[in-house]
Amino acid sequence: MKKITLILVCLIIAASLFAAGAKEESLTAEAQATDKLVVYSPNSDGLLNSTIPAFEAKYGVKVEVISAGTGEVFKRLQGEKHSPYADVAFGGAYATYMINEDLFEPYTSKNNGNIIDIYKNTTGFITPYVLDGSLILVNKSLIGDIEINGYKDLLNPALKGKIVSANPTASSSAYAHLTNMLNAIGKGDYQSKEAWDFVKALFSNTVVIGSSSSVWKGVRDGEYTIGLSYEDPSVQLIKDGADVKVVYMEEGVVYLPAGAGIVKGAKNMINAQLFIDFITSTEIQNVYGTTITNRPVMANVATPSYMTNISDINVIAEDMEYVYKNKQALQDKFKDIFVDIQG
Repeated sequence: MKKITLILVCLIIAASLFAAGAKEESLTAEAQATDKLVVYSPNSDGLLNSTIPAFEAKYGVKVEVISAGTGEVFKRLQGEKHSPYADVAFGGAYATYMINEDLFEPYTSKNNGNIIDIYKNTTGFITPYVLDGSLILVNKSLIGDIEINGYKDLLNPALKGKIVSANPTASSSAYAHLTNMLNAIGKGDYQSKEAWDFVKALFSNTVVIGSSSSVWKGVRDGEYTIGLSYEDPSVQLIKDGADVKVVYMEEGVVYLPAGAGIVKGAKNMINAQLFIDFITSTEIQNVYGTTITNRPVMANVATPSYMTNISDINVIAEDMEYVYKNKQALQDKFKDIFVDIQG
């Protein structure tokens, strides 16, 4: 009998400890609820303005946005790795996230099932929310009678020094253009000699500057005739009435998902999870699809009249696994070519 009584007492104590632990865990989770969120983002003003105020209004959360290029965002995240300031990285190339998995918490949006199959979160930590493609941005006043339909038209000697690009070793959008170019010219072979010879010829005609935003601003402001840019800010210029046009390369255009992720050790974790769910919700995907210049990742969402229908673009598939696994090697090869051009 004493033995049975002792067992019952132990069970009661264990149950009490479990209940106390569960209560403490609940209190800890409650204590983590905050009214703040810190977002690092390379995104355009149009995308940020369509997202951040709506999130703040819906959840009563004050969002601090720190805007910088993708390279700077990830450099800062690495530097703050052991004491993160950001809660969410919002934007930047998918490939950049793939090679920085150590910076992010595992999380899959509750809306993942509604996303187009090939863009679903299969990594467990990267959340695609919009699609963006590389394109050629042209200043209509400066181009004259030169016809631009694709990459090969940019080899025109008359355009030497009038084409601008960010550096593919530092800018995610410029790297996306590089891999798009290799893919299109090499017909899926990123090591094709023909494709790399083309890269050398094109960049012999091209001015390379510091950031992707300086590319589209430079074309808009008439500093350059042509820019190797991407869809979001370029189409925004058209929407705003700028004297520019966009060209979707006839050789082929790659559409890549922009990434978002929760920073490992985020101080505002609950709000970070809400934010990831928010950017993949029907509510905000419809905003992306109908009012701004980003193509949504959710199926059956319309695009506005000022954007070319994707059915009219020669879309080619990117080997994303190859591109992120070989990023350093491809960038190094470009660097060697660029040094040779400069020398």
